[in-house]
Amino acid sequence: MSLFDLLKLAAGALIGFGLCVLLYVPGAVREAREAEAARLTAATNTAIGELTNEADKARFRRRLCLDSGGVYIHQAGQCSERPAAIHG
Repeated sequence: MSLFDLLKLAAGALIGFGLCVLLYVPGAVREAREAEAARLTAATNTAIGELTNEADKARFRRRLCLDSGGVYIHQAGQCSERPAAIHG
């Protein structure tokens, strides 16, 4: 095996490794972020459930809704998506 063949083999291995990293790492990072967000959401919901005052629960849920970009509907006690802006 010549030196040129070894260089080609090494270059192929590096390119293959680079492609694996480019394809795998973003998905793994996204999955880790989603898992962390789910864990934090569960912890938040547990904390809200431990509040004894219903008004405090409603204020907390309203703040979470507004912080996530939603619109809090007081009568229903629910968060709704903000309607798309109409440009005219």
